[in-house]
Amino acid sequence: MSTKTPDILELSVAERIQMVEDIWDSIAAVPEAVPLSDEQKKELDRRLEAYHLNPDAGSPWSEVKERILRRQKP
Repeated sequence: MSTKTPDILELSVAERIQMVEDIWDSIAAVPEAVPLSDEQKKELDRRLEAYHLNPDAGSPWSEVKERILRRQKP
């Protein structure tokens, strides 16, 4: 497939968003194709360990999202 940028820009915003979602889904389907550095792996391990030590320390996504949305209101 050869899709050129000018062709993509002719799509509606909704169509471009759908295209990006489709591309992301295709990448997420093969996570092994996106290598992590040793530093990234260590950081993920550190965060997972912190979670296991104190699983109640974080906030649920619904609360985080609400805080973000409140900050965006004028």
